[in-house]
Amino acid sequence: MALQIGDTAPTFSMVDSDGTLVDLSALKGTKVVLYFYPKDDTPGCTAQACNLNENLDYLSSKGYRVIGVSVDSNAAHTKFKKKYNLNFSLLADTEHELVNKYHVWVEKSMYGKTYMGTARTTFLIDENGIITDIISKVDTKNHSSQIH
Repeated sequence: MALQIGDTAPTFSMVDSDGTLVDLSALKGTKVVLYFYPKDDTPGCTAQACNLNENLDYLSSKGYRVIGVSVDSNAAHTKFKKKYNLNFSLLADTEHELVNKYHVWVEKSMYGKTYMGTARTTFLIDENGIITDIISKVDTKNHSSQIH
């Protein structure tokens, strides 16, 4: 069943591509922008990551910590972060643990073929671990303006 606004965000504890442990339970007291994206270094995902990165000071001033998640490897994340100088955590969900917990691993279609992939979705999580917003229609070039 899909997550709803008001639900408790599913917890996780994973090491990011920089080797830092990211534990949602340990982030209580901090607001979190948890965004799921399909693939490193593709046009939409790059635009989204760069927009969030360019607005990190603004998001931080609102009390947010930004965490990106895709099913790419840590090696791909490291390359992506370095290429675009991204200054936030990227989690490699290669086992599909988080995409399944957050119900964003979905059937997609392109050119008449169906396949499983990540639905570009952002969850805003408050200081108590409660989902306050779910952004499913992401404006990749202006994503930070969708975060309030």
